[in-house]
Formats: sequence, C-alpha cells, structure tokens
Amino acid sequence: MANTSGTASGQSRSPGEETVRYVADAVVPCAGSVAVLRPGAVEVSGDSVTRVGTVAELRGDGGSSGTGIAGASTNVREVRVEGALLPGFVNTHCHSPMTLFRGTGENLPLQRWLREVLWPREAHLEAEDVYWGMTLGIAELLAFGVTTSCEMYFYEDATADAVAAAGSRSIITPVVLQLPGDDSDGDWWTAGLDRFSDFHARRNGEAGRIEVGFAAHAAYTVPLAGLIDAAAAARRHDALFHLHLAETETEDASFVAEHGGSVPQVLAESGVFEGRVLAAHSIWLTPEDIAVYAAHDVAAAHCPQSNAKLASGIAPVIDLLANGVRVGLGTDGPASNNDLDLWEEMRLAAMLARLRAGDAGALPAAQALDLATRGAGTALGRSDLGMLAPGSKADMMAVSLDDPAFVPLLDDAMLIEHLVWSASSRLVTDVWVGGDQVVAAKRHRTIDLDRAQAEVSRRAARLARAAD
Repeated sequence: MANTSGTASGQSRSPGEETVRYVADAVVPCAGSVAVLRPGAVEVSGDSVTRVGTVAELRGDGGSSGTGIAGASTNVREVRVEGALLPGFVNTHCHSPMTLFRGTGENLPLQRWLREVLWPREAHLEAEDVYWGMTLGIAELLAFGVTTSCEMYFYEDATADAVAAAGSRSIITPVVLQLPGDDSDGDWWTAGLDRFSDFHARRNGEAGRIEVGFAAHAAYTVPLAGLIDAAAAARRHDALFHLHLAETETEDASFVAEHGGSVPQVLAESGVFEGRVLAAHSIWLTPEDIAVYAAHDVAAAHCPQSNAKLASGIAPVIDLLANGVRVGLGTDGPASNNDLDLWEEMRLAAMLARLRAGDAGALPAAQALDLATRGAGTALGRSDLGMLAPGSKADMMAVSLDDPAFVPLLDDAMLIEHLVWSASSRLVTDVWVGGDQVVAAKRHRTIDLDRAQAEVSRRAARLARAAD
C-alpha cells in the first residue's frame, strides 16, 4: 500500500508542480526493455511519468541517472509503495454499463441472448441508468487495477459523465445499432453519426482522460453502407473505429451470401479498414482474413472469457501476433463474462492459446502480461498507455507481494511468472490514474460504491419488468 502522508493525491495536478517519486519493492514497467526493477522507482510530474529506474539511479546515489527526462528530479517528494508497481491494465473492449444486466440470459448462445434477453431490456434504457451502470463498472475496473477501458455503448454523455466523476480513463465509442422498437428506415444510422460527431466536438480530450471514437455494432446488425459511413466519420475525426467482428462461426452467413466474400475482405475492399480500426473478438478468421488485418493494420481485442462462456470459440491469438497484428485483451461486458477482471483474462488467454496450439510454451507469461498492458495500449493506438516509461500517462497500480502467490521468489523472471500464473486482482491495493490516486488501501476515493450498487439493483429490476 502507498504511504501517501502529506499527499493531495485525490486532486488534479498540473505540469510544472512538484515531482512525486514512488519507491516500490519492485517496478514492472511493461515497456518492452527491462522486465523488473528491484527495488524500483517511478517519478511522476503532472499526469505523466518522467523517469523510471532503480531507487539508487533516481535518487542519484550512484550509477546512471535512470531512464527519463533530464532535470525531472528537482523538487521531488518521495512516496513509499509497499509491493510492486505496475502500469494500469488497459481493457480494449468493454460494455461496462451492462452491469445492469449481469446474470441475465445465462446458458444461452450469443444470438439468442442478444435478441431474446439483452436488446429488449436495452430498448428501455435511460441516460441515468447508463450513468449508474457505468459508475459501478468503473468501480469494478479500478478495484482490479484496470485504469483504461474502451467502451462501446449507448448514452455517450452519461458514460462520459461517469468517467469524469470517477477520475478513470476511457475511450468512448458510441455505437450504431437499431434496437427493438426503433422504426427508423432508410439510412437510419445517419442521425446517430451526426450526434456522435457533436459528442466528439464537445468531449474529446476532456480532462485529459476521455477520448471519443465511433462504433458500429457488427456486420450482421448494421448494413454495409452504415459500416462504411461510420468508418468514414471516424476517419474525418482521426478517431478510433470500433466494431464486433467474427465473434461466432455463423453470424455473417447472410453477409457473405450477399456480398460474395468474408466480412474482413469486403470491409477492406470498401474502405472501412483505411483508418484506425479495432475489431473485437476476431475468432473465426481464415489465414486470408488475418492477412487482411495485417495489411490494413487492424487491431484485435481478444476477449477469451466471454468467448469461452458463450461457447463462441477461441481466437487465433498466436497467428495474429505472428502476422504482426496488434492485439490487446478485453473483458467484453459484465453481462456476458460476467466480471471486468483483466487478471482472469490474462491467465485464460495464455491457457487457451496453449490448448489451441497444442504447445505448453505458447504465449509465455511476459507476452500474456503485455496483452493487458503495453500491447493493449498499442491496440488502441495509444502508446502512452499500459506502460511505465517517460511520457506515458501515470496510470499505475500497486500489487501486494506479501502473499503465498509470490513464494518462492528466486529471481526477476519468476516475479513475472507469478504475476500471471499465481497472482490475481485481490492483491491490487492502490490505483492511480494520471497521477491521481483513485483507490487507496482497497477503498475507492472517488466513487460511492454503496450508492452505485443500490442504483444499479433498482434500475436493473425496472428494466427487467419493462422487457416482460
């Protein structure tokens, strides 16, 4: 746990104020070079990391001056952190407000769950429902050390309000999808895209923690013309375009029959993949489809737990990575997973990759950790997320090492193995977003958890009654 005596850690700091040096038993930068620094230190100024190194390096007690920005160590206040410091995890595909629907439609395959249970309830959503659903989702994410989530959902302003109030970080991609009861015809998605453009103009970059993208649900729910228009709108704003793709084996049969090719191939030919694209799930891909991803730099959000629970399949993660495709981990929504715990996704991703490949050495621990950190940030086009390095956002978590999960700890390589195979979210004690502490000693500092739970329970009951 962090000893934050004398720290105004719940308040925003601006660049130019004091530098805070966090000194920990170990620092795991996840930056692709040094695996572990023991003991290690991270210096933060404003909302960004300025230097990372051993304690001796950053204190100037000997050796080099550490990796970082010259002169960053003047006017330093030191904070002791018990355990290990890691970058905050990055959830590349999530529908966090769906805490409202956790536990609904269990034991159904994806298409029946969507059409018979989820969409009839979502048709009755109101903005305040989404605000509280998102607030509870953020509370869960932060408690697990997940500091950034890429959200695809409705009522984008309510989603952004929840993110701003909680002090978390999110890429919000409001979604084009026609719910039951919407009788719009023709180019029904156009009005939504106009609204999303207005939302982007108003809230993109807010507080340095909200990024706005665009989303279209999937090729089996949105016509090709709508997918093309949504992707074009994203490109005009230099924004992320986010969609579900190849989640189940038979979802796109009608699309293939109509357009004469696989969804990735047709979308590439139609210009949909010309911008910054994130394709969630990406399970049922042929080698030719994977080549399309690689050629157009399409990133994949891998959601192993939701895919396994819904019996959707196992994504070809090893093949994607081998072809240079950017891949990050996602949880999907808390109604199909049913939690937002990237620690579980990290471990399951490695296990399923090994089962699929028949290779006990496939997706080793360091690579699995990368999928939740630096690799996830890269998948979102955000090289400033998911690692502790100069210029990265100061999004961090402290993980207790005082646990049997880390015994024995004989060398630095074993620490990485233990983090992936033995540890879990229960060991996360403290969390910072942009240098501001939002979880201290496992207690939320920005969210009234009791109220969020009560609000979601009450609203979930109303939505269930409305759908009957």
